Amino acid sequence: MAVRRVAIDTYRENVAYLNRDCAVYRAEGFQALSKVEVCANGRCILATLNVVDDPAIVDCPELGLSEDAFAQLGVADGDLAAVSHAEPPASMGALFRKLAGERLERADFHAIVRDIADHRYSKIELTAFVVATNRGELDREEVYHLTEAMVASGRRLDWHEPLVVDKHCIGGIPGNRTSMLVVPIVAAHGMLCPKTSSRAITSPAGTADTMEVLADVALPFGRLVEIVREHRGCLAWGGTADLSPADDVLISVERPLAIDSPGQLVASILSKKIAAGSSHLVLDIPIGPTAKVRSMPEAQHLRRLFEYVASRMRLSLDVVITDGRQPVGNGIGPVLEARDVMRVLENDPRAPNDLRQKALRLAGRLIECNPDIRGGDGYAIARDILDSGRALARMNAIIEAQGGKGFDHNHPQLGALSFEVRAPAAGVVAGIDNFQIARVARLAGAPKVQGAGVDLLRKLGDSVAQGELLYRVHAAFPTDLTFARGACDKSSGYAIGGADEVPHVFVEF
Repeated sequence: MAVRRVAIDTYRENVAYLNRDCAVYRAEGFQALSKVEVCANGRCILATLNVVDDPAIVDCPELGLSEDAFAQLGVADGDLAAVSHAEPPASMGALFRKLAGERLERADFHAIVRDIADHRYSKIELTAFVVATNRGELDREEVYHLTEAMVASGRRLDWHEPLVVDKHCIGGIPGNRTSMLVVPIVAAHGMLCPKTSSRAITSPAGTADTMEVLADVALPFGRLVEIVREHRGCLAWGGTADLSPADDVLISVERPLAIDSPGQLVASILSKKIAAGSSHLVLDIPIGPTAKVRSMPEAQHLRRLFEYVASRMRLSLDVVITDGRQPVGNGIGPVLEARDVMRVLENDPRAPNDLRQKALRLAGRLIECNPDIRGGDGYAIARDILDSGRALARMNAIIEAQGGKGFDHNHPQLGALSFEVRAPAAGVVAGIDNFQIARVARLAGAPKVQGAGVDLLRKLGDSVAQGELLYRVHAAFPTDLTFARGACDKSSGYAIGGADEVPHVFVEF
């Protein structure tokens, strides 16, 4: 059959399209959502079949392929391809046992992850695996086996250095762009820090989304390695490096389901870091009323799980519990967060101090991974690197190497449409809902619209008068502005009360 490129983004799922009146469809007994194997030019892929009735999409002699499937098969429009029924994934038996609540062994996880990485699972089968491992929480040995299997599913880098450092946050806190400060600080200190980050999953911006305001992040693998070798660090999107590719497929299901179980969280984070060649990792677990982790017992449980798996995988891990009561920095959204980062690097008096202090303390912990640095000295070393301008110089060098875009943080290109949210009464800012602020920023268009987001003007403990400005929302399109305004009308995300109502903070710095 002749291949036809169907310009539909199916988000990490291979989809094939056949016309209902096609002779092959009728003769072979295919049905919608069945799994098919498509082969062309010596390459084969598995795809989920969709049936169409409109010849304008796919006509009878054609086989349509979604964007993902078309790219994976590596064909051109009009090339000939063969289509046949696909054999069920070999790991289906293990998946069914997990659905029944059974404990899986090492070989089971390796088989499942291998089939996931090879795109042998449909979205329905992926959902079954994600839900099964969430409902019946994985024990720590299962999490270790899942992590090990995810590392084995892709490339594993070896930098041939004894000390390769990285920093990661479990997420859930808007504006928490400390990685973009930690990397230039530790790289300027001489440590190797190959930071490959994901794009936003449920947040208004991930590190890769924010760095993309300043430079290219979708780097060819060879170029990424060159930049790290030359500048001792990078800030790139991990999607081009083939690191733990099964994780990227699983995330495509976890995101719409909003499932982020402890076992999956640990396996996702550690598999990426180990595959990237890290020997030492500082892990940030924020605690707060609207953070992912909301109590100290929950944080300690998660810490022990991370430490167990990291130890088994021979990764040196330093877990830090931090303040997750509110967003970090002032800007929520790619351009606004890039503005905050550059202001900190330039020691601008307008720079948010909470972002600066958190980045310095995390960088200090990484610097102390060096056995030649005495414990407790890391913060002062990091502060000296930042204050002296060495971190800014290193960041500018990395930006230039990654194809810098000439960002002007004094005049950032924000969405032209905006509205303001003001205090309904006088008092003290007693609470800021991380989830609601992130939701407003996403409804305003972030991260797809770089200039969209929320610019915070008041933080926890600040006194406000009635009608005083709390934050400003930026959008580029009227519909986005309307959606964001509707969310704010239901809940601003701010609680105004008394000073005694500000939640207690748990930190380990």
